[in-house]
Amino acid sequence: MSVHPKGPRTVSDVMTHTAVAVGRDAPFKEIVELMEQWKVSALPVLEGEGRVIGVVSEADLLPKEEFRDSDPDRFTQLSRLSDLAKAGAVTAGELMTTPAVTVHADTTLPQAARILAQRKVKRLPVVDALGMLEGVVSRSDLLKVFLRSDEDIAREVADTVVAFLFPNEAVAATVQEGVVTITGAIHNKTLVPVAARLSRAVEGVVDVRMDLTEPDPAPPQ
Repeated sequence: MSVHPKGPRTVSDVMTHTAVAVGRDAPFKEIVELMEQWKVSALPVLEGEGRVIGVVSEADLLPKEEFRDSDPDRFTQLSRLSDLAKAGAVTAGELMTTPAVTVHADTTLPQAARILAQRKVKRLPVVDALGMLEGVVSRSDLLKVFLRSDEDIAREVADTVVAFLFPNEAVAATVQEGVVTITGAIHNKTLVPVAARLSRAVEGVVDVRMDLTEPDPAPPQ
């Protein structure tokens, strides 16, 4: 059985290794200019030799415009006090959200996707064990797994699912637009949900369809 290299499974496989960042004292306008220049929505804030201490995002910058022509006394709710403070901030250290939500390079892609969704952020700094910046992973980076070709996915499903569960049965896997279809005749129908679950775990799979039947009974002697 051939061994086919698996697609990217951890943040290290898809992250941007060259990440633009700012120091604590970076001024407001420099942050805006860097975001525009690099087409990013957030920047890690670094201290010392590169330790991530926070993140400044578009959401942290917007209060400056939101409150520009407003009376501060109108915004005394506790939920808006932090925004009001950021409206008067002028450096990354004053603007940033801290502590930063970060991940490690060996974080799995599903784990990173859950963090992005749960924390409602678009980008995550990738740090080492000491909190030093190694790169950045974004929503678009996580979607790279769906750029795998159908042929690539089909080979992995054949090698890691079909050959593993149905080594001696006439079962085949085809892939079209990321949708895996497994067809054939098998004796053990309890393996159907197992095959579906393993196929969904293959990077780049959009959906799985199972078309497995029982073999025709042998004719009487």
